[in-house]
Amino acid sequence: MTTVDPTPTSLPAALAEPDVPVRRGWIALIFAANLGVWMAFFTPIQVLLPQQVERIAPGDKEAMLAVVTGLGALAAVLANPLAGALSDRTVLRLAGLEFGRRHAWTAGGAVLGAAALVLLAQQRTVAGVALAWVAAQVCFNAMLASLTAAIPDRVPVAQRGGVSGWVGIPQALGLVVGAVLVTALVTGNAAGYLASAVAVLLLSLPFALFTPDDPLPRAHRPALRLRELVGGMWISPRRHPDFAWAWITRFLVQLGNAFGTLYLLYFLTDGVRHPDPEGALLVLILLYTLGMMVTAVIAGRLSDRSGRRKVFVIASGVVMAVAATLLAVAPVWPMAIVAALLLGAGYGVYLSVDAALITQVLPRATDRARDLGVINIANSAPQVLGPALSAPIVVHLGGYPTLYAATAAVTLLGSALVLKIRSVP
Repeated sequence: MTTVDPTPTSLPAALAEPDVPVRRGWIALIFAANLGVWMAFFTPIQVLLPQQVERIAPGDKEAMLAVVTGLGALAAVLANPLAGALSDRTVLRLAGLEFGRRHAWTAGGAVLGAAALVLLAQQRTVAGVALAWVAAQVCFNAMLASLTAAIPDRVPVAQRGGVSGWVGIPQALGLVVGAVLVTALVTGNAAGYLASAVAVLLLSLPFALFTPDDPLPRAHRPALRLRELVGGMWISPRRHPDFAWAWITRFLVQLGNAFGTLYLLYFLTDGVRHPDPEGALLVLILLYTLGMMVTAVIAGRLSDRSGRRKVFVIASGVVMAVAATLLAVAPVWPMAIVAALLLGAGYGVYLSVDAALITQVLPRATDRARDLGVINIANSAPQVLGPALSAPIVVHLGGYPTLYAATAAVTLLGSALVLKIRSVP
């Protein structure tokens, strides 16, 4: 369970364990904000960056895309926990009014990230693409750090599985909406980036403007020192073993996800040899999202009612491993359709329940955003390692069948290690 620092007086609202259920309007706005940020992440990764890199370096597209996405993910690894730690320490007071510690980061990340996407659209070299994508990743990860902290800040434990299901759906829905936006509604790579920038602003700013954000009293602000900020990125596995196992579980499952999704467009082109790979990618994303939407909220609510988390995480890993195995054994279009549905269904269960589980093993209430930022390293670091490991697998170690077999093995191992967590059933 989340613990708080003992104090002689009652904790302020910003640090207290929430006990009032959130309403549908709040859930709808944080759903939209997450949809905006995940569109901003995944639309470039799945569609716009591959197109842009292929035009710049057609003969070396796999390696160059790996460089661009790897550098962006490395930036995310550093930016997310740092922004979270700064968010935990943010005290805003203007014209005698106190403001909360999260929404400034949400709004600022959205505005600056949108500007970075507009800049990215103008790049004509791999170096320029990489630098602009790094800037976008820094901004959107600052935004994501504050949005992720909203769950333990405002949602009671007994409601977190269901709410996490709604918050998790945009990770897949963002792929669908983004892909439709840049393939069916607008034409051209530059127009796709501009449309993504507008979308993140329209979807994200209402949450920052129209939902409560409890201010942090200065007396409760953790010290703001560089050494402590950097040192805080390390959370001792010996002192907090459940947090460490939750991190490892998330890292391995997301590494499997990185293996399975990074080269999906190229897999459809060169492995399945589909005549319309971009159209086929959209179909698979739609099916994946359908599977995820069917399971995410249902699994989260079932987990809330039963009070059990680990059995759902293990089951989700098994389903995702089966999906990846199907692609390894039979890399053909009909099997890709089945695998997309299964992968979405398994990932929906995983996202909702694992997210709720993680909020129950956070070390301290004063550092929620920082600690969730450390967890988010387990989301971002696989995007660095994924390209470095999957590119040689595809090129030298057996191609896509080997890649998807590795996906299955890593995902299954990650989900099984959730059994090491002791404080959550």
